[in-house]
Amino acid sequence: MNIHEYQAKQILSQYGIKIPKGGIAYTPLEAKKAAFRASLRGPWMLKAQIQSGARNKGYFLEKGSGRRGGVRLIKSRRDIIKNAEQMLGSTLVTVQTGPRGKLVSRLYVEAFNKVERIFYAGLVIDRVNAALTLLVAPIKDEDISQIAINNPEKILKINLDLDGETSPEQVQRVMEFLKLKPQSARSLETYINGMHRAFVDYDATMIETNPVGVMKNGDLVALDAKISFDDNALFRHPEIRRLQDDYEASERELQAARYRFGYSEFNGSVGCIVNGDGIALAAMDALRAQNTGTACFLNVKGGVDKDKIASGIKIIMTNPRVEGILINILGGFLRCNLIADGIISAASEVGLNVPLVVRFEGTNKDEAREILEKSKLPVIMADTMEDAVNKLVKAMEEND
Repeated sequence: MNIHEYQAKQILSQYGIKIPKGGIAYTPLEAKKAAFRASLRGPWMLKAQIQSGARNKGYFLEKGSGRRGGVRLIKSRRDIIKNAEQMLGSTLVTVQTGPRGKLVSRLYVEAFNKVERIFYAGLVIDRVNAALTLLVAPIKDEDISQIAINNPEKILKINLDLDGETSPEQVQRVMEFLKLKPQSARSLETYINGMHRAFVDYDATMIETNPVGVMKNGDLVALDAKISFDDNALFRHPEIRRLQDDYEASERELQAARYRFGYSEFNGSVGCIVNGDGIALAAMDALRAQNTGTACFLNVKGGVDKDKIASGIKIIMTNPRVEGILINILGGFLRCNLIADGIISAASEVGLNVPLVVRFEGTNKDEAREILEKSKLPVIMADTMEDAVNKLVKAMEEND
């Protein structure tokens, strides 16, 4: 589950992390009032609240809303309402929303904070080492995803304990890596520990602050924030569940939720169907090693029938980003033959016009392979995950 920027900032501020003063607005008049509460003289930042990155580089579809992005610097009072009118009720398109974009129903208005420099800071789960991984990188106009691909050495990675706080040695490593001045040491320690505690307390799967600003006095401020939570742990956090914005969820996400399937979307071109988060992450890593990104993954679980499986597969097949499908199933309680029947059922209804590679291992895998072979569908069988990824990448290249 994801939440909006202003909600993520409110959570982080509870842990001592500084955020700009601001407020949420649903109308242009509310935007003006929120701006004055944040700063009497300005300038201000006007931010479209949609669950997407790269909002500042996006554009609006509607005429009259301007081609400027979803994050705007407003310097004069008379421009607050004008820009709010342009943005509210318009559709913002970013590289993450796809061409259909997302409707902007609320704005976050905050005081502009002048900073001397910025950097990226995030926390993710390192499942291999059973640790939380702190990621930091100096940035200017660079996108962190491009840094990760083209210059991974520019990103510092530090594994943190699941419990406890960041050690002074780890804080010093970050200080030296970012070349921060000594006056930022205490603020940096508070910042990292705040992210760390929030991550553990709320069963997060990712916290990202991009960018973090370094003020003249050395204090750090979260200029943007994003938090994703583990759906399976939301029963422990009713206060977080209440923040869920169903309007933000795509139709495919809502369909997957009806069948209790986990579904996530990304910016790549491969749709993955798996039966476990670990398998999904391993598949994503294998695809990334082949310079191929994941468009989405669907995590199916045990206790399902052929019709539910077919409905889940159709979610993947109808995603316009998907140029190839990888099905990687380690069958235990979930029988592989159900997946095979679901593939045939889904293909008969919506067709199969992209390469599909299947790797079965576990309960009824031989029966599943036989079912697909008899179906005469153009399904490519693989023996291992690496074999499946290699075959899919090759098939996608040949299909171009």
